[in-house]
Amino acid sequence: MPLIALGLNHSTAPVGLRELVAFDAEGGSAATRALAAQPGVREAAVLSTCNRTELYCNVEAGHEAGIAAWLAAHHGLGEQALQAYLYRHQDEAAVRHLFRVATGLDSLVLGEPQILGQVKQAWQAARGSGSLDSGLDRLFQHAFAVAKRVRTDTRIGAHPVSVAFAAVRLTQQVFAELDTATVLLVGAGDTIELAARHLAEHDTQRLLFANRTLAHAQALASRFGGFALPLAELTRHLPEADIVFSATASREPVIGIQAVRDALRERRHRPMLFMDLAVPRDVEPEVGRLDDVYLYTVDDLDHVVEEGRRSRREAAEEAEAIIELQVEHFMAWWRASDQHEVLKTLRQQAEAQRDTLLERAMAALAAGRPAQQVVEQLANALTNKLLHAPSSALRHAALRGDLDLVRSAQRLFDLESPLGRDADDTGHSP
Repeated sequence: MPLIALGLNHSTAPVGLRELVAFDAEGGSAATRALAAQPGVREAAVLSTCNRTELYCNVEAGHEAGIAAWLAAHHGLGEQALQAYLYRHQDEAAVRHLFRVATGLDSLVLGEPQILGQVKQAWQAARGSGSLDSGLDRLFQHAFAVAKRVRTDTRIGAHPVSVAFAAVRLTQQVFAELDTATVLLVGAGDTIELAARHLAEHDTQRLLFANRTLAHAQALASRFGGFALPLAELTRHLPEADIVFSATASREPVIGIQAVRDALRERRHRPMLFMDLAVPRDVEPEVGRLDDVYLYTVDDLDHVVEEGRRSRREAAEEAEAIIELQVEHFMAWWRASDQHEVLKTLRQQAEAQRDTLLERAMAALAAGRPAQQVVEQLANALTNKLLHAPSSALRHAALRGDLDLVRSAQRLFDLESPLGRDADDTGHSP
């Protein structure tokens, strides 16, 4: 049964379309159950983030096309409207794709770690909805192991690739204990949000968010457990800050040298660190000349970011090699599991034939027929039932000259009589 990975992401679809096909956290489990209930779908999982929506399915052959149709219908879209933006991977390619997603190789920011947690959430939701069996469940768990190995064996996550990440990393070097520091974040754009996320991951206990639009500051404060204040109150709260991150769209500096002097005086000259991530700059350059002040700008971080990108690209090549090896390992298991299904079906058929004949034998005994006669008939009937299909196949194989099948049957059934030799000599099966 084919493994299918179908979806769209930041590289194939615009944000407007990604928003239309996204699944929220509450509706994800219900959607997974609905997908698993589609004809021919044996297993299903839905991965949905701000940058991607992907469906992973184990389907019966011939039902692959129904996955895209379901995605479009579920969101009230025409299937044709999605076709140009979708990618489809099957079997080995689907396995490789999930491994690359889980390790961050398919992310907008190469090697970013958040995606692994999102993949785990998708797996847990699918498990909770009862839409996973051994196939997809094993695939996702293998993906987690691959991601862990890539993190352990390569340096893909060792270097910053964004200004915000680089700034937080540098902040750690100046303030070793971020969890005891008070951090003031000025602005509410992507850079400040990303910096807040990294600070929260380091358990920074006190975050202050200042923005010209208070509602935006309140939104960030709510998300990361901080306190919001209007930009007009920045100067009053500046003395509280050990560290200041600033990234506004202002054309003029929002933090002047006199405000910093006053803050240092109130702090009794305890050091302050300023990370000015704005262009044009938010902090007056003269601030950097004050004692007890450390001031860094985007220019100070650019070379760190570029070194990080280069390092991650090199690490990505190592990660790809690990992934290729693990794809082979998983596919070997997957093919073996297909054989288990064949054996399971063979046993089920044999047991069904046995039960049918046993029921007839019990009925014959109940009708008073001699037990020895009933047992002999049962043994003969069961032998004929079990051997009919393989005997017929071997007879036709010999007539066609298909000696490979004949010899395979000899090995399969551990036959002492050389069927292949008889067929070679006579042209007929025994």
